Parts: sequence; C-alpha cells; structure tokens
Amino acid sequence: MRLRTIKVVIGREYMSRVKKKSFLVTTFLVPVIFAAICVLPTIIMMLAEDKDKNVAVIDQSGVVMPFLESSPMATYTDYTDVASIEELKTGCKNMGLDAIVEISPLDSAKNLSVNTYSLKPISIDLKDNIASNVNDALEAYRVDSYEIADLKQIMNDVKADVKVSTYTIDESGQSKISSAEVYMGLSFILSTIIYMFIAMFSGMVMQSVIEEKASRVVEVLVSSVKATELMLGKIVGVAMVALTQFFLWIVLTAGIVTAVGGIVGFDKIAGSGDVEQISQMTGMDPSMLDAAGIDADQIMAAASGEQSEIAAVFDTLKDINWAQFIIAFVVMFILGYLLYASLFAAIGSAVDNEADTQQLQLPVTAPLLIAFFIAIYAFKSPDSAVVWWGSMIPFTSPIVMLARIPYGVAAWELALSIALQFVTFLGCAWVSAKIYKVGILMFGKKSTFKDLWKWIKMK
Repeated sequence: MRLRTIKVVIGREYMSRVKKKSFLVTTFLVPVIFAAICVLPTIIMMLAEDKDKNVAVIDQSGVVMPFLESSPMATYTDYTDVASIEELKTGCKNMGLDAIVEISPLDSAKNLSVNTYSLKPISIDLKDNIASNVNDALEAYRVDSYEIADLKQIMNDVKADVKVSTYTIDESGQSKISSAEVYMGLSFILSTIIYMFIAMFSGMVMQSVIEEKASRVVEVLVSSVKATELMLGKIVGVAMVALTQFFLWIVLTAGIVTAVGGIVGFDKIAGSGDVEQISQMTGMDPSMLDAAGIDADQIMAAASGEQSEIAAVFDTLKDINWAQFIIAFVVMFILGYLLYASLFAAIGSAVDNEADTQQLQLPVTAPLLIAFFIAIYAFKSPDSAVVWWGSMIPFTSPIVMLARIPYGVAAWELALSIALQFVTFLGCAWVSAKIYKVGILMFGKKSTFKDLWKWIKMK
C-alpha cells in the first residue's frame, strides 16, 4: 500500500464531508440541542409556575380552612357560611373563580374527602398544594385528638432521615468524598455517546461506499487507487470528520451553557434558604409553619443536607482524572470505530443499495446492541463477570469498558482491552479488505454470506 495515496484519499474524504451543508448544520445545531436539554428544564420550571388562582372553599370539617393560607400560587376564600356548593358551581364564571374546593365533614374514623370543581382542569401543582394542606390539617387534628402532651414533638423526634456519605480511599489510606450517582451518570453518558458515535459514523462509511458504487464513481477511483487504499482512506477520513465534529460539539455546547447560565442566573434558583423562601416553596405563610407542625429548622437542615450532596457531586467531579477519561474515550472511540467501520465498509461494498444491507448488517450490529445493554447495567456491578468480559471482548469492549472506567479499572485490564481491540481490528481490516477488493466492482447481484466467504478465500 502507498501511504501517499492513502493520504490523498483521506484528504478528499475529509474535505468533501466538512464542506457539506449537512455537516455545518449538524455541527452547530447539535450543541444547541444539547445545551437546550441542559438548561430548558430549569427555565421551563421557572416560567411555568402556577400563580394567582382564585379558589373558593366550603369546609364542612371545620379543621382544614385555617391551613389553606393564601400564597402566590392561590388565594383561598372561605365560602362555608356564604354560599352553597351549587350556588358556587352556577356562579363560578361570574365570580371569577378558578376552582371550588368542597371538604366533607369528618367521619367517625376522622377521615374526610375533598372534591374540586373548575371550568378548566386544575393544574397538578394546585392539586398537590390543596392535598398537602388538607393532609397537614387532618394530621394536626388527629394528633391533637389524642390529648397527649407534646405528641407532635415526639412524632417529629422519632422520624429518621439518615444520609449515607460515600468516600473513596487511595493506597495511602487518604479518603475523598464521592457520589455514586455521579459515577452512574458518567458511566451511562459515556457508553451512550460512544455507542451513538460508533454506530453513526460507521454507518456513514457504509453509506458512502454504497453511494460511490451506485454512481459508478468507484470504477474511476480504482483505476488509479487500489481498493484497499480507498477503503482505509475512507475509514480514516470519516474518523477525522467524527473527531472534528465531536470536538466542536464539546466546545460549542460548553460555551452555550455557560452563556445561558450567566444570563439566566441559575444560582438564584437555589435561593438564600431563608424562612421566606421556605414559605414560598410550601405555599404557606411563615406564621403557619409552626401551626402545621413544620419545623423551619428541620427544613433548613434538610436543605443543608441537599447542599452537602451537591457539594459531594462537585467534589467528585473535581477529583475525577479527566485526562484519563478523555484519553480513554478517544482511544476507545478510535479503535471501536476502526473495527466497526472496516466491517461496515465491507458490507457496503457487497451490496448495490441500502435495502440489501439488512441481512448482512445483523451480525455486525448485534454485538453493538449487546454491548449497549451490558453498559446500561454496568453501574450495578461494574466488576461482575458479564461486565468484565464485555469490557474485554473486542466487539463490545469500546462501549462496556467506558462504562466501567468511572468505577476504577486496573491499568493492565485497560491495556489488555486496548491490545485485543487493536489486534482484532487488524484481523477484521484484512478480512474486510479482501471482501472490499472484490465486492466494490460487483454489480447486479445480491451478495450472501456464502459469497463473502468465497471472496475471503480468494488469493
């Protein structure tokens, strides 16, 4: 093989793809989509709050209305002694009511029922707010009915909410706080990304081969370039396109998220954690927190616990060896891509159109799917036999090994996995080159596995 010729093919393949409008569109559109996935839920949550609802209440229990304090979400008005439920239903629109709440009398078991009526279906937030306040009122009534001194405080004291902190220790015995959820998230994200990239860009190689074969351009190319050189140049050229696009996606996504975060000010979402904010979160006036049996100090402690969990997340992210992560991702992607791209190139050379690829693709795509399913559950037991072997078998290791890396992988295991992938790639490239050399010039015949085996044995 002539390296100079392969470089020319790589350059042609790379430039022809990066100049396409589809490349430019996806390169700049995908980061916007990724950034939107990151920031839109928070923005939507901020803008989609239910506010300023006018709610009429008929409280036949006599215990709930004091707990239905008005909040930014809803203004509760007591109509128990003013109008009947039928009158409110009839005059709901004229009275400017958004909802009517009917609370039944208490039964012998100290239970009650709640019905709401409205011209339009009420929101989940308003329904939850009503249910929460009614439950608080009923619980407070039941506690008081036992006439046991300090029963409310006793019940609060016996409640337990134990937080489990996780630490990792190094060889010297030094410990660092860690978050299992972070490792799980990284494991899932990395394996999903590499699965998508390998499948997408390997399929791109196959589609390119089919297009050139169908347009008969390949006949002109092989007159001056060897079929093997053309295949390798195409594979490497698309790999360079993939790495270019991936790098741009990372840079652009990070830039967009940072810019939007600076404009929107996500730090304001967490708030100051004072009683005023707690009252807004619970939909209750600050003076009603004690009456509802809600201890503001406990809420603050819970908030502090959540903040410590967030701190653990950031500490975990900070302590991760990102250089190793990035290098491992790039190496696993390149080897996995080269392995599968060589196989997809062989498939593309053996058919005349994409419709004929289904039968030949199945044995190639099946290991990819199996690897993805193993990687999804790798976080449950990253050192189990099925996950370990999945990270060693070359056809599944690019995806499964990345799912294991966040949990710590011995250097020899990583080296063995990479070595096996490289050797397998060389073998598959040799086999694919023999198929490609014959299949690229075969027209008008639907190839079978028997034909492929015959081409491999040809000298």
